[in-house]
Amino acid sequence: MIHRFEKTVAGRAPGGSPRRLDSRPVWAAGWSLAAVWALGFPLVSDLPAHRAWGLSAAVGYGCAAVAAGLLPWPRARTVSLACALTGAVIVPLVLLVLTGLQQSEVGVIERSGALTLHQGTPYLAHPHQAADYTPYLPGMAVLGLPRALLGTDHRVPRALGDARLWCALVFLACLHAGRRTLTAPDPGRPAPAGRLPYGVALTALIAAPPVALPLSVSGVDLPLTGLCCLALCCAARGRPWATGLVLAAACSLKWTAWPATAVAAVLLGHTRGSRAALRCAATATAGTALLLLPGALLSPRAMVEQVLAFPTGRGGAATPADSPLPGHLLADLGPAGWYAAAGLLLLGALAVGASLLLRPPTGPAGAAQRLATGLTVGFLLAPAGRFGYLTLPLVLVAWTRQAAPEHSARPDRPAPARRPRDQPATGAGAAAVRAPIRSGT
Repeated sequence: MIHRFEKTVAGRAPGGSPRRLDSRPVWAAGWSLAAVWALGFPLVSDLPAHRAWGLSAAVGYGCAAVAAGLLPWPRARTVSLACALTGAVIVPLVLLVLTGLQQSEVGVIERSGALTLHQGTPYLAHPHQAADYTPYLPGMAVLGLPRALLGTDHRVPRALGDARLWCALVFLACLHAGRRTLTAPDPGRPAPAGRLPYGVALTALIAAPPVALPLSVSGVDLPLTGLCCLALCCAARGRPWATGLVLAAACSLKWTAWPATAVAAVLLGHTRGSRAALRCAATATAGTALLLLPGALLSPRAMVEQVLAFPTGRGGAATPADSPLPGHLLADLGPAGWYAAAGLLLLGALAVGASLLLRPPTGPAGAAQRLATGLTVGFLLAPAGRFGYLTLPLVLVAWTRQAAPEHSARPDRPAPARRPRDQPATGAGAAAVRAPIRSGT
């Protein structure tokens, strides 16, 4: 019933665009709110990179709001997107890369690349302060290798080696590959109706503050986000080996990607059978172990302390991830609060795991929503965390629903054979013809 209602409402909009969302007031109001949000950074933040981004983004979003409110439609939408993308992404990213302003994570990635190149492991043996810790798995060091190889002697190599550029490149490449994977020719699936054009939706997502800010100042979580999106797309198309390899790459960056393996395996098991799920899980596990093995062998103690203890607030230095989220507030109460936050985190993980078994996802959007739910619960209840971590579940849900709204429960299933017009349907065939078509995620 819900699916029929959505199709009916979408069909009423001229040109297949939903009137309520794709309208002048919505776009103008959205960019206005983004401008107000960005303007808060120069006023309250003490980080130079955040202040510079806020000034540039506020101007871009303000121009976008004016364009959306005054120019003829639909030209207003195009111009507003160009203003927002320029002011919130292009200008600040170029400016910050050329001036070297960045969040500390960028320097950590670049240092880990240099350490990996010279000593085979990205971890310092004896860290003394928070900046000395590398809270990422060894795969993240790959994004720091361009800086180690190009050096910092000249302006052009220094700019090209910036880890933010490579993080953004991996993110956008994964989204492109995921879209291509999901839109493979399939005559059995109808085209989506009532949706924004994919290019418009993708541009709006990139220009939105939750993506534009990290893309410009740090970018550390974007490769992980893109790889998780691509892995779910491969799983939705019934490709266990490809899914496992992509998951191995994601799981070698940060351990927060590990829940994606369970979600992708359940999706494959529900749509393609248990063998496909086992192939995916085995490939992801073996690939991750292979990628983590050098670091684990060369610096096992440093790896455990910096990757597991430090991000959860149990390391030798205080983690800078101290946003006032529920888990962090509990952990601040003392050891009992820390264990309470850890216990709630475990209960949340069990609840999400039970939902996977009791009601497995049947498509990429449903799998992304389930993974996003689990990650959101984890980020909220973790003893240490940042609001920026929520970019991952937000992009998972928003991008996957836009990229694959038409996908049904059985990916890669061939279209049913057509019955000749002069041959009546009987028995089960007639019942199947008369049954309403349902698709879900």
